[in-house]
Amino acid sequence: MNQDEIKGKIDKVKGKAKQAAGDFTDDPDLYEEGVDEEAEGETRDEYGKAKRKIGEAVEDVGKAIKR
Repeated sequence: MNQDEIKGKIDKVKGKAKQAAGDFTDDPDLYEEGVDEEAEGETRDEYGKAKRKIGEAVEDVGKAIKR
């Protein structure tokens, strides 16, 4: 896991918590803020996964060239 994946997962959890708090307090603004934060976290997590996979592919190519 890289930093983007970790931060993305944290943002997703924070977003879900804000949604729950918004539901509990009947605060639609807080709920929507949570939805936005969860979506941002999902995007960052997916970006981190893609970045990691590209890095792994580059390493594999480098190893294949060495052979």
